[in-house]
Amino acid sequence: MTPDGIIIGDDGLARPVWASADPLMREYYDTEWGLPVRDEQGLYERISLEAFQAGLSWATILRKRPAFRAAFANFHPDTVAAFTEADVERLLQDPGIVRNRLKIRAAITNAKATIALRDEGGLVDFVWNFQPASTPAPVTYADVPTTSPESIALSKALRKKGFAFVGPTTMFALMEAIGMVDTHLIDSHRRGTSGVWH
Repeated sequence: MTPDGIIIGDDGLARPVWASADPLMREYYDTEWGLPVRDEQGLYERISLEAFQAGLSWATILRKRPAFRAAFANFHPDTVAAFTEADVERLLQDPGIVRNRLKIRAAITNAKATIALRDEGGLVDFVWNFQPASTPAPVTYADVPTTSPESIALSKALRKKGFAFVGPTTMFALMEAIGMVDTHLIDSHRRGTSGVWH
């Protein structure tokens, strides 16, 4: 491991510690994390999964993602918005997902809020309007922020639109995951690959 917390993999590529050991996390880091998500369904899925992740590890959520997709109709907002209390009870019995009543209800609430935003240009434009003017340039993990003025503002704005489980830290994690900020460490092989930041 380098002093800045980067591990050079057996393929010669530099990754942070969290993306180095678990093959699933490594694949997610190499192929998905930090790349732009600009479709409604994809963004709704990311918001939902970030909410389910609160208090848990991302590896746990990633391992359960196929089951989440099956349980939540591939995160199709119109389908999830129509879920009833019977669906909530059904999901609470699903061992493949995180069985948390508040988080399950939040996914349904957020599907309805996603649909409501279509009259104002949609979820994608709404979220991406909070893209900051510049991105962090972390050398070590200690340099990576957990919130930003933009994530705090996005959190407040989404709450006003009826979204739940969208706190500032969760929204900063979303912004990292969808490429709105680039928090890849300077030495990572993925730094600057989003096409959003140069």
